[in-house]
Amino acid sequence: MFWNLKSWRRRRILKRHPLPDGAWRRVVARLAFLRGLTQGELDRLRDWVVLFLHGKKFSAAGGLILTDEMRVMIAAQACILILNLDLDYYDDWVEIIVYPDEFIPEHEYMDEAGIVHRVHDTMCGESWLHGPVILSWADVAGDKTAPGYSVVIHEFAHKLDMRNGEANGFPPLHAEMSQSAWSDALAAAYDNFCTQVDAGRETVIDPYAAENPAEFFAVVSEAFFIAPRSVQQTYPAVYRQLTLFYRQDPVAR
Repeated sequence: MFWNLKSWRRRRILKRHPLPDGAWRRVVARLAFLRGLTQGELDRLRDWVVLFLHGKKFSAAGGLILTDEMRVMIAAQACILILNLDLDYYDDWVEIIVYPDEFIPEHEYMDEAGIVHRVHDTMCGESWLHGPVILSWADVAGDKTAPGYSVVIHEFAHKLDMRNGEANGFPPLHAEMSQSAWSDALAAAYDNFCTQVDAGRETVIDPYAAENPAEFFAVVSEAFFIAPRSVQQTYPAVYRQLTLFYRQDPVAR
């Protein structure tokens, strides 16, 4: 009964709130990593985008004027992660806040001596546990970023990671997946990657992945969708785990 009611509600939303064809076509044309999707996959992604936009609140900050096409641009990248999963993976939070450019949030933390420090770091994206996703539109739009980069995919990978608590690179896995296989693959790759970065070697994957296991998962998720061969060739065991987790195989596209 629950699933029937949910399906009915979703069909009702899809019927009442269709996406404008022009905006959808422009977004798909702009996001190169969508070009390998079949028509059936694009149709499913479009449905997820409609439902996502209906269920989430978008807020503009810093004087940004947020258009419908900008919302679609963000939603399409957020929903590619759950293309073969379900919108319920994003069900424990509501808001997306978009700044025109990088923003400077204030964080507090207490060190081992009990001293509270306030940190002001410039950021292009941030995800809060059970809270909002915060994005820089300049980074979403790719105005100043390198190919293969998606702050949206990065932050929404953190959201999937947070479904079982603070982000740590170990999201809740599907029942058919092996926790030990996941742990072994990502831990070995992370250790190897950190060794490469510490040695000053050039890496195909963004060096920011060496920050901690949570960032490693988010960065390799970015690469998995945007530049999948870089993950498959560098860390094939990680690529295999990501195909199982996301239930997608971008290289095959």
